[in-house]
Amino acid sequence: MKPRINLAETTLDDGTPLVLQEHDGRRYLLVQGQQICGPASRSAEEELAKLAAAPFRPARQPRIWMIGLGLGHMLASIIKELPQKRAVYTVAENRSALPNWNREFFPDSPLDDPRVVLEGDPGANALNKQSGCLHAIMIHLDSAPLGGKGRILVNDKKWLASTYEALQPGGLLAIASSTKMPTLTRNLEREGYEVVEHLVPAVPLAKKPRLIPIWLARKSRLSA
Repeated sequence: MKPRINLAETTLDDGTPLVLQEHDGRRYLLVQGQQICGPASRSAEEELAKLAAAPFRPARQPRIWMIGLGLGHMLASIIKELPQKRAVYTVAENRSALPNWNREFFPDSPLDDPRVVLEGDPGANALNKQSGCLHAIMIHLDSAPLGGKGRILVNDKKWLASTYEALQPGGLLAIASSTKMPTLTRNLEREGYEVVEHLVPAVPLAKKPRLIPIWLARKSRLSA
């Protein structure tokens, strides 16, 4: 049996350990021993990027805001889907070790792309500075930073309101999760979004795939 190797470890602000681990050539992020990012989440991040990018392929300068870096899969996928030279990909990540780990352990890290901007605040305050500027905001809830009091960001009404204001009319808030969230669609609609929920295979080509949700929440084109 091949061993599990801890490549790097840090402690989050609340004292929780965050570990980068390798097993049989695959790499994972773990919090308290639970995988939050790795091969199991990669396909969802790639599908999230495809769905979020689809309406903006003609855009000359797509402005994309990602909540959380993880292992860089979502960032690499959106760069592939929207390769425009004048694109801006902002990664809002407050766990300072993650950019360093991406650069150290992933030689082809998308962070080296000059169009990538790192933002240390994944919360509402940073989004409030983007008023009406963004084409899409993307978040995978498993690997994204948490908000105040350990709250998932999409459960924070203030944060959801800030995403709506930060998007251009017709812009998308794209959300992926490994588990269903029965109240999320209703909460998004209360903020003014038009919401469609997709179910996608957690593991492509699996014989009996487990389906996981992706929400696409569109800001009305009639918004001022």
